[in-house]
Amino acid sequence: MSALEPRVPQRTAPLPPPPGGGVMGSAYRTLSIGIISVVFLIAFEATAVGTAMPVAARELDGIGLYAFAFSAYFTTSLFGMVLSGQWADRQGPLKPLTVGIAAFASGLVVSGTAGAMWVFVLGRAVQGLGGGLVIVALYVVVSRAYEERLRPAIMAAFAASWVVPSIVGPLASGTVTEHLGWRWVFLGIPALVVVPLVVALPAIRRTASGPVGEPAAFDRRRIRLALMISVGAGLLQYAAQDLRWLSLLPGIIGTALLVPAVLGLLPRGTYLARRGLPSVVLLRGVAAGSFIAAESFVPLMLVTQRGLSPTMAGFSLALGGVTWAGGSWVQSQGRTAPYRQRLMVIGMVLVALAIAAAPAVLIESVPVWTLALAWAVGCLGMGLVIGSTSVLLLKLSAPQEVGANSAALQISDALANVVLLAAGGAAFAALGGGAVGAAHAVTAGGAGGASHPAAFAVVFLPMACVALVGAWVATRLEPAKG
Repeated sequence: MSALEPRVPQRTAPLPPPPGGGVMGSAYRTLSIGIISVVFLIAFEATAVGTAMPVAARELDGIGLYAFAFSAYFTTSLFGMVLSGQWADRQGPLKPLTVGIAAFASGLVVSGTAGAMWVFVLGRAVQGLGGGLVIVALYVVVSRAYEERLRPAIMAAFAASWVVPSIVGPLASGTVTEHLGWRWVFLGIPALVVVPLVVALPAIRRTASGPVGEPAAFDRRRIRLALMISVGAGLLQYAAQDLRWLSLLPGIIGTALLVPAVLGLLPRGTYLARRGLPSVVLLRGVAAGSFIAAESFVPLMLVTQRGLSPTMAGFSLALGGVTWAGGSWVQSQGRTAPYRQRLMVIGMVLVALAIAAAPAVLIESVPVWTLALAWAVGCLGMGLVIGSTSVLLLKLSAPQEVGANSAALQISDALANVVLLAAGGAAFAALGGGAVGAAHAVTAGGAGGASHPAAFAVVFLPMACVALVGAWVATRLEPAKG
């Protein structure tokens, strides 16, 4: 710029609070309480709504669309993640966070008042869009408002926010569903939105609003890729749920949309495990995908193969919420920071061991409580890994790229979930898993009839192998020297 040309002042984000103190110190307390409240809201919804979903689908005569109530949330959240990353990088995280919370609550209201299953699914789609906007915006808030030394601690607080909902959510939801009806589960949660709106938004406006540098236009190519990945993921899920030759067509179309979209939205070299940021993003997907795909079959295995009630099967995983928070706390400590990569390798080994040990309960002589202990060990490993990937992503991202890179991390997480769930579900059905639901009444203490242990084993053992691959990826997180 010539010295004679007038200088256009650049808008910059407000400065973060002065250094000193922890995440609950006077400089950060209001902001921390606000954004932790947002995470708590999302966690409570995730644990509570899942309990009420089967009853809702039955009363709306929509069992055939049951799976789409989950996939609709997922597919729109993928688009919301990319949109939020673009929005937050260019205008700050305040607007996408506000719109996301409002959409999240609106979707719950639409589903809670639905008179038909397709309206219920539509509400879940709106809710997913809001969830995608919120989660990426929160990462940008953490990047802008907190010193680097405090980021592991706030990520640990996010993990701890899931402990109470994971224990209380299913019980509270089941009680409300039984005595008041499933609609009150959906209509009651939006009331929790008031706390994040009142507490978090003013604090974010003071510490993290506005763009970093000169605002840029939206990248229309990334928005198109976001649409492609959402539609592709939806088609792939549909194909995996219907094992007929005709389902190959939507599966092929979904894959054709997903591949270029993924390559365009994730850091270059992600699926080659290139050192640094690409491997951080890849590890997040490998860890989350293998663990969630396996965990999704744990309650079904306990109910149908060992005769537990759905409530007891759910509580068998409750200890995992505590150990997950414990693992996240360990990675947040300053004295463990120099050993972060080693801790992540150990974490992925623990995840692989837990997944591999889970099908041991298919043997009648093995006590059921051994699975609860094994899963607690796996959750400890996940706490070490998930919190650390978030910390490393923020550390390796330039300020103006935090939104896009945070979106890539969440896309890797969500996309791995759907791909590995689709693969595991297809293998489960191919080995007779589809007959499990017909052969076993899912009632308290109902042991059921025919057993299909191979159908469960074919899910858990491959996922354990995927987790072991994650242990190798965890050795490649440091950027290449030079």
